[in-house]
Amino acid sequence: MTTVAVLADVHGVLPALEAVLAEKDVASADVVVLAGDIASGPMPVETLDLLVSLGDRVVWVRGNADRELVEMSRGTYTEEPPDAVCPWAAEQVRPDQVALLAQLPTTVTIGDMLFCHATPRDDLEMVLVDSPISRWAQVFTGLPEAIRTVVCGHTHMPFARQVDRRLVVNAGSVGMPYGAPGPSWALLTDNGVQLRRTPLDARSAADRIVNESTYPGREEWVAEYLLHTYSDTEALEAFRPRAES
Repeated sequence: MTTVAVLADVHGVLPALEAVLAEKDVASADVVVLAGDIASGPMPVETLDLLVSLGDRVVWVRGNADRELVEMSRGTYTEEPPDAVCPWAAEQVRPDQVALLAQLPTTVTIGDMLFCHATPRDDLEMVLVDSPISRWAQVFTGLPEAIRTVVCGHTHMPFARQVDRRLVVNAGSVGMPYGAPGPSWALLTDNGVQLRRTPLDARSAADRIVNESTYPGREEWVAEYLLHTYSDTEALEAFRPRAES
């Protein structure tokens, strides 16, 4: 089996990304899959440049925030922005970076594993660790029987569970983790799946973003997402109405 490190929801948080990439098991993985929402955050240009520098070992999957960033950058986004940082990030990224994000696939298959951002059929669809089997069956409609593992992100909360003989893995979030502090990611090996967290000095990471990013709301951003961690209970309560719709 190919050893795969899955990094989801980096959200342009360069210090967190660097900490995860420095992990021995990430550095030695055969493949690093980026499970969407890669750049939309306080350091988008630097984040994309670092990931591109890793070469062909990185497999890219587009998330909803990446799609929205492209649409905002190209002036085709017509909805209310989901947050304040995405429109700003869309103004920062270079044309070559916009082109890169625009051509990314929404799903990637490696062996019997499918990697996506939210669900295989939609980059915004919400499914939670405690969603009923009937909901999972709905979002997996049309998925080939040969796919035995589905790996995603989107909700920023890591989990692994069985769904009607399939393994579903959520890699959590590198840049904006919920549930517990520290970037979360997943490692898939012959021995199964490991949900991992990387130690991060949140104060130092926050200071670096404040000093190096030009995002006007960076101090408020780091206070909410680096110096504070939303609990799994808070996140589940916020997401549940969307997961049940």
